[in-house]
Amino acid sequence: MTLQDPSAWQVVLRTWAPWAQPLPQAIQAALQAADPEHAVRSHLHRKDQTLWVDGHSYALAPARVRVLALGKAAYPMARAAHQVLGPLLHQGLIVTKDGYTGPDLPGFRQHAAGHPVPDTRSLESARLVQALLRDPTPEDLLLVLLSGGGSALLVDPAPGLTLEDVQTLNRLLLRAGATIHEINAVRKHVERLKGGGLARLAAPARVHTLVLSDVPGDDLSVIASGPTAPDPSTYRDAWEVLARYGLLEQAPPAVVAHLKAGLEGRLPETPKPGEALWQRVAHTLVGSVRLAAEAAWRAMATAGWRGGILTTTLQGEAREVARVLAAILQEAARWHRPFAPPACMVLGGETTVTVRGPGKGGRNQELALAAVPYLAGLEGAALVTLATDGTDGPTDAAGAVATDQTLARARARGLDPRRYLDRNDSYAFWEQMGGLLKTGPTRTNVNDLVFLCVK
Repeated sequence: MTLQDPSAWQVVLRTWAPWAQPLPQAIQAALQAADPEHAVRSHLHRKDQTLWVDGHSYALAPARVRVLALGKAAYPMARAAHQVLGPLLHQGLIVTKDGYTGPDLPGFRQHAAGHPVPDTRSLESARLVQALLRDPTPEDLLLVLLSGGGSALLVDPAPGLTLEDVQTLNRLLLRAGATIHEINAVRKHVERLKGGGLARLAAPARVHTLVLSDVPGDDLSVIASGPTAPDPSTYRDAWEVLARYGLLEQAPPAVVAHLKAGLEGRLPETPKPGEALWQRVAHTLVGSVRLAAEAAWRAMATAGWRGGILTTTLQGEAREVARVLAAILQEAARWHRPFAPPACMVLGGETTVTVRGPGKGGRNQELALAAVPYLAGLEGAALVTLATDGTDGPTDAAGAVATDQTLARARARGLDPRRYLDRNDSYAFWEQMGGLLKTGPTRTNVNDLVFLCVK
């Protein structure tokens, strides 16, 4: 995998942290480790009329083999499946984000839909999936290639709800700073294909899902809202999420009425662990932020840097996480703990942002912005954030670079980082500072990476 126009984002890194020479190579190594096409090919093999998926064998004749690739990494994952299946593919569908499609693949239809907020094309995605899975038999095989982003790309509102209801609910939860687990607990109870709904639709066919995880901890029930995974969450969980963030009064009345009906047992629950449905469903994790972080750290270690991986389950409010990460950098710069310089500490995961202002940005850019005041005076310290899919929130940037020099340079330009943070306007701040990392679409998605470097 090669990032689009690698010179641009590398120039930003060299401008702000010229002493961290191995960092561009580390980022490239991380994304190579998360390469969706390679991940699928390493777990998918065919010998004559038998398909092998991570130890599971499937007879390909007379079965019909259908492939659904869903998410930001859908196209390269589908391309790998096409290379393995060849003429034995009965029908394929790729559902992905705008700008993430590719050249035609024989046997596959490509469809782009809205992300991060679903649109009318997301409804069309559901209709295309239903057509793909028409008349399933016990001999059929559905191969699902799943990556992050699938929740917004595939929307089938529950009876009585509309796309506008789902869109409003999605915006409210994002602005409130709800975690991905909380958001998906709600999504799975207002839509029909999430929370195991897709596996239910495909029955009695066999289903095997290859998963590229974008969720801390790799919870299969959360990735893309778990369309083919058992759902441990309930209507009560969904209701409590809205109550916790004070959204019961703001949510569409139809949504509140729907959840209340489910809470009272008047609607069927999502498929739960232990049900007979799951005897014909299998999952294989083919890529995650853990593998990406390990590859990044190997590149830094090979270049002679000290350090390691601090966590691959980073979570929390971006501006609060920033204070903790800045404290770790301060400890390393001043007291050489936990590692003596030159040191690089790698973290993976996904923070959240509670939107309070009218600005534009993303969780990675806000994390870096919130760290700026705390890095001032720490000579040779840098915090680099990166969304592995190349898009941080509704922006064209993957992340940003904050260093010990950022605050002084911002003041020289008449910019107050705290004012931009108060407005949730991190993109405007970093754009003026020249600190944005713009990689373009990477065609993978395994959470975010953070690098804490001290020269």
